[in-house]
Amino acid sequence: MESVGIEFKSIKPDFQEDYDQNLQGTQIPKVIVQKKADSLLEISHSQNLILVADTIVWFENSCLGKPKNLQITFQMLESLSGKTHQVITYVGFLFNKKLDTLSQITTVKFKDLEKKEILYYINRFSPLDKAGAYGIQDWIGLIGIEWIKGSYTNVVGLPLVEVVNQLKKYPLDLDF
Repeated sequence: MESVGIEFKSIKPDFQEDYDQNLQGTQIPKVIVQKKADSLLEISHSQNLILVADTIVWFENSCLGKPKNLQITFQMLESLSGKTHQVITYVGFLFNKKLDTLSQITTVKFKDLEKKEILYYINRFSPLDKAGAYGIQDWIGLIGIEWIKGSYTNVVGLPLVEVVNQLKKYPLDLDF
C-alpha cells in the first residue's frame, strides 16, 4: 500500500488460519479472508476501512503454503520447475460491518530450474515466509520465471490495480 501512496495501519487479526482440507483453489483464500474479517468485525465502522487478504499458490490440485523448512522449500521449487501454477488472492474490504471481496488469479510459468539455482536461492534468500516457497520479486523469480498471465502485483502478494480501483468506491481521503 505504501508503494501506491496509501497510508495504513497494520493489525494482526486473532484467528486460526485453517481450512477444510476438502476445499479447492479459490475456496481456500475466500474462507480465510472471511475468517480474518469475522475476527475484526467489532472494530469495523464507518470511520475506517479494513483490508484483509490471503494468497495461495495452487499447483496440481493442491495448495502450496509457506514451507516449514529448507528441505520442503527445495521440494516445492523442484516440483514447480518447468511447470505452471496459479497464484490466487482474495481481498476483503470490511467497511461498516459489511464485507465486499474481490479475487485475482495469475498463472505463472517457471523455466526448468537447475538444482544449483534452487540451492543458491534457498541458501541466500528468505523463502520460508512465502507461499509456494518463492517471491516473484526475489532472485529466483527474476531468473526463473518464463512468463506470467495476469497481475504481477498479485504474485507479489496483493493485486494493487484491483485493490486501488475498489478503494475508490469508499469514502476515503485518497489524494488521487
